[in-house]
Amino acid sequence: MNTFHRPPLWLLTLLIMFPQLVETIYSPALPGIATSYHVSSERAAQTLSVYFVAFAVGVAMWGWLSDCIGRRRAMMAGLLCYATGSLMAVVATDFSVLLLARMVSAIGAAAGSVVVQTMLRDSYESTALSRVFSVMGAALALSPVFGLLSGGWLVSLYGHTGVFIALVLLALLLLMLTVTMLPETRPEHTLRPRLAALLSRMARDYELWKNAILVALLNTMLFSYYSLAPFLFGQLGWRSRAFGLTGLLLAFASLSGSLLNQRLLTTGLTPEQLVRYACALAALSGLVAWCLQHSAWILIPVFGVVIAYGIAIPNVLSQALRHYREQAGAAGALFGLSYYLLLGMMLGFAGMVQQLGLVLSVCALLAWLCSLGRR
Repeated sequence: MNTFHRPPLWLLTLLIMFPQLVETIYSPALPGIATSYHVSSERAAQTLSVYFVAFAVGVAMWGWLSDCIGRRRAMMAGLLCYATGSLMAVVATDFSVLLLARMVSAIGAAAGSVVVQTMLRDSYESTALSRVFSVMGAALALSPVFGLLSGGWLVSLYGHTGVFIALVLLALLLLMLTVTMLPETRPEHTLRPRLAALLSRMARDYELWKNAILVALLNTMLFSYYSLAPFLFGQLGWRSRAFGLTGLLLAFASLSGSLLNQRLLTTGLTPEQLVRYACALAALSGLVAWCLQHSAWILIPVFGVVIAYGIAIPNVLSQALRHYREQAGAAGALFGLSYYLLLGMMLGFAGMVQQLGLVLSVCALLAWLCSLGRR
C-alpha cells in the first residue's frame, strides 16, 4: 500500500467531483442551447450522449497513459484538454462545432474519473477502499447542488455562454491545484500495459461485464434526469433557476445513500448484498416514476433512485477490479471504456424517447436483474 505517496483526500475528492459537477452545471443550459442553435430538444439532449461516448475514449486514453507517464501528468493533461474544449464551446457559432467542443471537453473530463479512481486503488485496499469510495460518494452528493444551482444561476444571468466560460475557469483552477499539490502515486512495480493480453483476459471475465452493465444502467438513471428533466420541468412552466433547486433534493438523496452505505458496511453486510438491495429500491422507485412522469411529483421516486445510486455505485466500483491491481490504470481504462460506451448509447436512446419515467423504470428493472447474478 502506497502510504508514502498517498495524495490529499480533499484534492482527490475535488477532482473526482469534477466530471459530474461540470455535467450538472451544463444541464440547465440545454433548453437555451436548443433555442440558440435552432435545434430540437431531442437534438440538444444528444449532446450528452455524444459527450459520454467521447468520455469513454478519454477514459481508455488517460487510464493507459496513467500507467505509462504517471497519474499526475495524466491528470494535468486531462484538465488542460477540458479547458480547451470548453473554450471552443464559448466561441462556437454552429451546433456541429459545439458537438466537437463537447467531445474534446469529454475526453479531458474523463481524467477526473479514471485517474482518480486509479490513484485511490494505488493508495487503499479491500474494506478501506470501499469506505474511501463511500466517502467520495458522499462528497459527490454535493455535485448536483453546486452544479444545478450554479448552472441555473449562470443561465438566468448570462445564458449558456456564461456556463462555458465558468467551465474554462474551473478547469484552470483545478489544474493549478494539481500542479502544486498532487503527488505521484504510481507504484514502482506497475507492469507495462500489455493491452492485448489484458483485453483478452477482461473480455472473458463475465463478472466484470456484469459490473460494467450495472454501472452503465445506474449512471443512465442519474444522467437521464440531467438531460430530460430540464425539458420536462420547462413544459411545466419552471424556470432554469427553479429547476436548479432540484439539485438540493438530489444532493440530499445522494448524501443519504452514501451515509447509509457507510453505516451498512459496518453491520456485516457484504458489498454484493448492498448492491442487490439498492437495485431493488431503484426498481421500485423506477416503476413509481413511470406513473408520475408527467408531473413534478416524479421528484419523489427520483429521490429513491438517487439513494439507490449512492448505495450501489461505491460498492460496484470498489470491487469490480480487485483482481487487476497489478495493471490498475490500464484495467480501469478498459473497464471505464466499456461502461461509458454503454452509457453513451443508453443516453442516446433516452434522448430519443424523451420520457424520463420510462427510462428510469426500464433501467432500474434491468439493473435489479443484473445485480441478482453478481458474486
